[in-house]
Amino acid sequence: MAGPSVRTDIVDVYVFRHGAAGGRGDVQFLQMRRCHGAMAGTWQPVMGHVEEGETATEAAARELAEETGWECQPHASTSPVLGFWQLEPVNTYFLNQLDCIMMSPCFAVEVASDAEPTCDDAHDAHRWVRREETNMQFIWPGQRTAVAAILRDLVSPTSPVTDVLRITTTP
Repeated sequence: MAGPSVRTDIVDVYVFRHGAAGGRGDVQFLQMRRCHGAMAGTWQPVMGHVEEGETATEAAARELAEETGWECQPHASTSPVLGFWQLEPVNTYFLNQLDCIMMSPCFAVEVASDAEPTCDDAHDAHRWVRREETNMQFIWPGQRTAVAAILRDLVSPTSPVTDVLRITTTP
């Protein structure tokens, strides 16, 4: 078959919290700065590869733990994680270096307003991006689409799909 290959072995995890000022409108999104590889110096959501024998949901929970130190166990007394959801959008993009179309399932994790990650070796810093800054700070269209889906489907108090998208069993 001619044309680029297709890969589906990446997951994106968008971590959000309600800011210290409180209220559903004061939303912040976590970005981690990569310090190695082709994406060194760029700010990204939690991202990673699905490992052999792992589901995308399991990979999302594992990557969250590896990159931030947070176990994906909503409402556990030792975890700042308050909720875990799948998102409807799948990030799709072309990666010229691999002549490959990448398709990445997206997940969202809400954490407590005072939660701060512990960066792993792949990251040298983190930052929280306020809702009104997301279009300038999330550089890729698929990332902006995922953030918009979180604001519409998870943060909005009138969303009919928040409970439908919630992942209730942790991997």
